[in-house]
Amino acid sequence: MNNTPLHTFHIPVLGLAYTIDSPVKVARYGINSVISIIEDKLIELMRMHYYKEVNKPYIPITPKEHDYRARRITDYLNLIDDIVKEQVEKLASAAFETGSEISKYFEMLPDEHSLRLLYIEMMHSDDSSRKSLLADYLRKQVRAGRIDVNIMTKVDKNNYDADGTILTDSSDALAALRGYANSDLTNSAVIFSAGLNPRLFNYLETLQAFRPKGWGIFDKSVVVKVSDFRSALIQGKYLAKKGIWVSEFRIESGLNCGGHAFATDGSLLGPILEEFRIRRDELKDSLHTLYNSVMQQKGLATFPEPHPLKITVQGGIGTSEEANLLLSYYDVASTGWGTPFLLCPEATTVDDSTLHQLCAARENDILLSKNSPLGIRFNYLKGTSSETERLARIRAGKPGSPCTEKHLVSNTEFTDKPICTASHLYQKMKIAQLQALNLPADEYEKQYRDIVSKECLCVGLSNAVTTHYKLPPFKQMRGITMCPGPNVAYFNKIVSLKEMVDYIYGRCNIVDGERPHMFIKELSLNIAYLQEQLQQLTSANEKTIRELRAFGDNLLAGIAYYRKRSSDFLQQRADIFNEALNRCEVEVESLVAYKLPA
Repeated sequence: MNNTPLHTFHIPVLGLAYTIDSPVKVARYGINSVISIIEDKLIELMRMHYYKEVNKPYIPITPKEHDYRARRITDYLNLIDDIVKEQVEKLASAAFETGSEISKYFEMLPDEHSLRLLYIEMMHSDDSSRKSLLADYLRKQVRAGRIDVNIMTKVDKNNYDADGTILTDSSDALAALRGYANSDLTNSAVIFSAGLNPRLFNYLETLQAFRPKGWGIFDKSVVVKVSDFRSALIQGKYLAKKGIWVSEFRIESGLNCGGHAFATDGSLLGPILEEFRIRRDELKDSLHTLYNSVMQQKGLATFPEPHPLKITVQGGIGTSEEANLLLSYYDVASTGWGTPFLLCPEATTVDDSTLHQLCAARENDILLSKNSPLGIRFNYLKGTSSETERLARIRAGKPGSPCTEKHLVSNTEFTDKPICTASHLYQKMKIAQLQALNLPADEYEKQYRDIVSKECLCVGLSNAVTTHYKLPPFKQMRGITMCPGPNVAYFNKIVSLKEMVDYIYGRCNIVDGERPHMFIKELSLNIAYLQEQLQQLTSANEKTIRELRAFGDNLLAGIAYYRKRSSDFLQQRADIFNEALNRCEVEVESLVAYKLPA
């Protein structure tokens, strides 16, 4: 089996809904994409939708049935897999002619890909025998992109039976993982995001689906999303001690990404990638030593060489030049393009109204908000229907949302069982507590805004699909939350899949005007975050001061790194890049010097 990716980019998970059926749209062209599988009710709605699409009977899997969450996920993934296989078979038999599916398949490949070069030769050949030979060969090379799944490790509430007893191995994340493991998908991966979850990672050890079939051969592999080298080493070693090999570490910018933004300590993407570039073999060898030892103890096959370990990256990539820099200089295997694909209906599922809001969005329309109930910062598009619903409830004197899905319940401040900080129940009790404090008006207003800013993401991040496909809404809640990265400000029109892919490979332009280099944009976002933290510094807390000073020092170290390396990886516009570095350096130095005591 040839598992080498056809493309040098992938489509990461986008919210709950936006890539829920992306494989149906793009996998037949050899493009890898990722489905979120944590919201099983949404997946059940998608089962209903796609069984109707393929003219097969839909048999509901209800909450009354045993292990219904996992079973819904398994069946949906099998259904998507069957649809994609049928699409590939049909594509491979299409005629080689302008606009056909098979022509589109080969035309979208990278310029230097051998199959694209053979396709071009075949299409221009006057030798009928040679043309027929090449056509037959190319048809046999057609294969689907990977159907991957995402599990956000922090979304892992316990679930209970009718008697109130915790169901064994049936928390949200464990049920999702089991559903994926039981599916028919091969040449696929589960991507874990948001950090180490011991219960989830320990459960991996019990699932045979993640064991190798040979050196480097996995039907289902493990990918871990990380923010830096240290995180990769810690999580990789934890899993290696369970006999689980991490096939890929997916590095994501802390702030220059969509959805939840995990602000780091001021470490920037370039220096982080540099450490992976330099220490990749060290990482692979250290994990292999642990992994082989555990496999031997378990009586399972060991391997003299480490399984392949890929490094990929995503977050804020916006030009072919930036992608090529990451692929060539930092030697990553693939670049993730998330936010730009939100404007490509042939790849993602976004309702029409939100799609046009995305097209109109500019830098000031994307907030690093506190809207997530998880207490993690959240990149958020202003003016969505979900925001309108939330503000209407506040004006009506009933802030907070009905909590129907309960995936993000985490707070036990007022209750024995966790509840969600976006729920009406929590906000009612929290506001009553706040009112009893008799705070000054400005401080009360600040804390009140923080409380009522929390939004129901379970439903808000699902509703684009229910609106687009006209599916039953969640408890009549129709508001849509959109969580693009800041990168959306530089993409302002709806594009076809071919246009988007051609743009990624530098074959066309879909962006008007100037945009900052992705490294400069990330640096600017970190400076803005530092400034916000300094403005909130009301007392000389030594620990906080040390952390903020270290944040500033890391930014300055990153600036020095970029200044030293810019001539190595920037073939053009190095002067503009360095001018921006100089401005950022002055800003960081003045911020730290002005705000932090010596």
